[in-house]
Amino acid sequence: MELDLAAAELKAVLNRLRRAQGQISGVIRMIEEGRDCEEVVTQLAAASRALDRAGFAIIATGLQQCLTEVENGSRTPEDRDEMRGRLEKLFLSLA
Repeated sequence: MELDLAAAELKAVLNRLRRAQGQISGVIRMIEEGRDCEEVVTQLAAASRALDRAGFAIIATGLQQCLTEVENGSRTPEDRDEMRGRLEKLFLSLA
């Protein structure tokens, strides 16, 4: 399955991933500085949410692409069913 993200979708996913990267760097710094456990966990939860959102955006784009390809005839309904199963498995891996 090849992922073809439009410029706007790509920018949104990359922004979420960069946000998570910054949050993870912050978590590492906080741990190294011996910061409060609650603050560290709060920051870690924010990073986790940002990663989840990026993953869901990628899966949603894959699903949209698959449906578009079926509508324009470049995928058969059987291909669509196989792709749906793969995307569902990816979705559940994030849940």
